[in-house]
Amino acid sequence: MAGGERIIVVGGGIAAARAVESARAAGFGGDLVVLTDERRRPYERPPLSKGYLLGTDASSAVYPLDAAWFREHRVDVRTGVAVRGLDPAEHTVDASGETLRYDRLLLATGSSPRRFAGPGAGLRGIHHLRRLTDATALRRALTGGGRRVVVVGGGWIGLEVAAAARRHGNEVVVVARGVPLASAIGAELGESFQAMHEGEGVRFRIPDQVTAVRGVNGRVAAVVLGTGEEVSADVVVFGIGATPNTRLAASAGIDVRDGVLTDASLATSAPDVYAAGDVAATWNERLGRHLRVDHWANADAGGRLAGRALAGEAVRFDELPYFYTDQYDLGMEYSGYGQLTAGAPPVIRGDLAAREYVAFWLADGRVVAGMNVNVWDVNAAVQRLIRSERVVSPEELADPAVPLDALAGDAA
Repeated sequence: MAGGERIIVVGGGIAAARAVESARAAGFGGDLVVLTDERRRPYERPPLSKGYLLGTDASSAVYPLDAAWFREHRVDVRTGVAVRGLDPAEHTVDASGETLRYDRLLLATGSSPRRFAGPGAGLRGIHHLRRLTDATALRRALTGGGRRVVVVGGGWIGLEVAAAARRHGNEVVVVARGVPLASAIGAELGESFQAMHEGEGVRFRIPDQVTAVRGVNGRVAAVVLGTGEEVSADVVVFGIGATPNTRLAASAGIDVRDGVLTDASLATSAPDVYAAGDVAATWNERLGRHLRVDHWANADAGGRLAGRALAGEAVRFDELPYFYTDQYDLGMEYSGYGQLTAGAPPVIRGDLAAREYVAFWLADGRVVAGMNVNVWDVNAAVQRLIRSERVVSPEELADPAVPLDALAGDAA
């Protein structure tokens, strides 16, 4: 590939970091430019709701590549730059008023948290968690304990924030529309997570929702529930989902649905424009449709693959969706297609009551998803089992004496 070419990466997350790293490793010798609207080099987000929020990780833990790497590999990272326009026909972007030309471009614009828009939305003490600045502000609000914290939302982020808030010594109430995590792992396992939090002193208001936030002197004092009841609060954290940042792509006429549509090579409908990470809805052969995955592993793997594509390699994205969580003393890994698990009861291998188990979900007799909780060194085998598409029985899955590798068809 010609050394005089330029690749531009729009975004400042893990997908952007891995893309430039991978492009250089693949031999691209031209200009590499990263445009991010944040005031720091690309970083990853899992620590923001885990170790960094707990105070056990320093801010340096969020950076996959140090500043010296970008200098040594001649990557021009431009921070605080808002990309206001993209012209695929001219191969240009408007970067805070400056027109930059590219030969190939990666959209790694990520997603943004859904924000509470009801009465009281502008009060001090309301938090949404997405960026390092968000996590820093929330950590300050939680540190020292003694505060009344209301977490709105029963998803992974909400429960991780609840765990961190309790570890800091705060009172915590979680308000959710249903059993926590039920949409991801089903009611039975969601209730197990809820029971764990209740054992740590977290209170739940289910099913309920926050319709307003009431303040005193411009600061949060309480949340108003759908029943009209008020719950006192010093800190309110909304973890009610995220939406992909597709505005730039849509304004350029690129095909967008729930994310920027790409084929399996991460190419969008615009020539020489690719997308990866939370913003990308990538064609998935197993599902026969586009799939957007809003988790770190997808952005990490997608960024690496995108870098190779930008460098001129023929690539194909076939990573299994994967994510993990840490809450109190519980660690969990999940692999597979949650879209195929609806209505399927989990098959449990291990001790659900002790929270040491592997859960499997089947569709047509084949494992389509698996989750290991406080059981380690099995996720690779779970992924092989999913990829094998072998028909297995629930009895074999539940029996710890039957090796997972054998079920996946691996040689002994």
